[in-house]
Amino acid sequence: MADVDPLTESWTPIQIEVMQRLREWAVGFGELHRHLAGWMRLPVSDANALGQITWAAEAGTPLSPAELSRQIAMTTGATTILLNRLEDAGHVQRSRESSDRRRVTLRPTPAAREHARRFLVFAGAEIAAAVRTADPEELRVVTKFLSRITEATGDANQRLEHGPASDDTP
Repeated sequence: MADVDPLTESWTPIQIEVMQRLREWAVGFGELHRHLAGWMRLPVSDANALGQITWAAEAGTPLSPAELSRQIAMTTGATTILLNRLEDAGHVQRSRESSDRRRVTLRPTPAAREHARRFLVFAGAEIAAAVRTADPEELRVVTKFLSRITEATGDANQRLEHGPASDDTP
């Protein structure tokens, strides 16, 4: 952990602007999730889970229920109930694909994938255009920066899972 107090550290205008743009992107991304929920006629939590399941499957790294629980910040019990709803509605399939037959893999159904694809075609045109027209070097710099931010966020979340040190408790 870096020995920096973000509340007392001096920030340059560009550093402040970067943090503001990251916050605005996070808010906008959350709003897109809410629109996806409406598009798919699902509660926001279910649409969020379905989005995580779909992106992971598209990336070739399908999720287990436990991994999904961590990503959507729900208990395993609540995630099981959510997955039952998604499965009953025909949005998700659970399968046992690994040699460890206890491990369950989550995948979107073809119908759910197609419905989400239609949403992305409708809602994602501007985002796709922004990425496709960006200079390759700009994309490399942004990717490197976002990787560092993601790693730092992961480190902070891991530290927070273990709770504050005894002298840090209020």
